[in-house]
Amino acid sequence: MSLLSRPKLSSNGCYQDITPKSANWDFVGFKAYELEPSQTLNLTEVDNELCLVILSGKADITVEDVEFYNLGDRMSVFEDKKPHALYVPNNHKITIKALTKIELAIAAAPGFGNYPVRHIKPEEMTNEVRGEGANTRSICNILPEQDEADSLLVVEVKTPAGNWSSYPPHKHDSDNIPVETYLEETYYHRINPSQGFVFQRVYTDDLSIDETMAVEDKCVVLVPCGYHPVGVPYGYDSYYLNVMAGPKRQWIFKNHPDHQWMLDK
Repeated sequence: MSLLSRPKLSSNGCYQDITPKSANWDFVGFKAYELEPSQTLNLTEVDNELCLVILSGKADITVEDVEFYNLGDRMSVFEDKKPHALYVPNNHKITIKALTKIELAIAAAPGFGNYPVRHIKPEEMTNEVRGEGANTRSICNILPEQDEADSLLVVEVKTPAGNWSSYPPHKHDSDNIPVETYLEETYYHRINPSQGFVFQRVYTDDLSIDETMAVEDKCVVLVPCGYHPVGVPYGYDSYYLNVMAGPKRQWIFKNHPDHQWMLDK
């Protein structure tokens, strides 16, 4: 099975639909939608909690009887702004009405009803810069492990042209705390300008998985296990949204030993 999912637009605006069954794993689901102004989308996930991320545009969203009006503050993921997001526990009815053309990402993972619906506001999200030199990238923590959720971890990353990201290569595919945790992961990619591409390699220590992909705009890369660095060519900026989940809601990663020297200088 290929680890690369290319966009396929459906009648309701969905163009990425990753489920545990389609990915052949246990925890992570991911969907991406493009909705036209005034278009309405109705959702219910019985067993999964959700994190709705308004990637671009504005929308009104109702969850059961709780209403959130005029959510959204950027018209492109490449603007220097954080997104608006909603945490929704499992078994809640959701109605999304697009006020402008919107790009919407929906992260899903097992939910147990422990936390209420909430608006995750941009000012509540933390930013950080990782790496140095041509390894520099900017991180926005949308739903990190310090914030309340049953399973989901959600983060977005912006990487300038010519830089590397998710690098040095690291993995999180072993339930081995405090060394490492097991987390499945999706990478939803956007490229600016949109005709560009990035490269992503997914590989394990024994190379039983070793796939290098030219990833185009709106593609999703599945990371069931192994290392997963991203290289961004000159002339094109990279954005990706990560969704992670596993048996424990904790992100502990292990760097590839061959490349650890870069961090030990």
